[in-house]
Amino acid sequence: MNDPDNIDRSEIKHMSKESKKDLNADMITGEPGSHPIGTGIGGVGGAAAGAAIGSMAGPLGTLIGGAIGAIAGGGAGHASAEAINPTHEEAYWRAEFANTDYHAQGHDFDRDAHPAYAVGYANRHRYSADARFEDHESELEQSWNEVKGESRMQWNEARVASRDAWNRVSK
Repeated sequence: MNDPDNIDRSEIKHMSKESKKDLNADMITGEPGSHPIGTGIGGVGGAAAGAAIGSMAGPLGTLIGGAIGAIAGGGAGHASAEAINPTHEEAYWRAEFANTDYHAQGHDFDRDAHPAYAVGYANRHRYSADARFEDHESELEQSWNEVKGESRMQWNEARVASRDAWNRVSK
């Protein structure tokens, strides 16, 4: 074992599927915490590739796919793919949604709120680390209008959810 991280990749490669899943181990290298898809999409065309793949799921899929591809395409590939996990973000907001004011207004997570959250977390990577939501609100509103689908939320309601998700991934 000649690894500076003290990871025995050979041992990880021979673990059960469940154990590998818990480690999120790369299928080829055995490296824990790997995101092979994010790593593979890395490069200059990452945003386009992600958006094209996401397009199969409609405008919201394009937004999320483009975000993942652009992050991965930033050159750091593997490390960048760790920066956003849309599945994790969706699960987090699905659970938190019940505690929000906009939930109390009769909105549904899948139809109404998820697109609003996605505008915040999927667009955040486009701006510098110190960027404020309010400084880019007009661009985010435009993104909302492109991906809202059948959401009954107007921007003034959706912006609160988008800002919440923006702030969460900014940490």
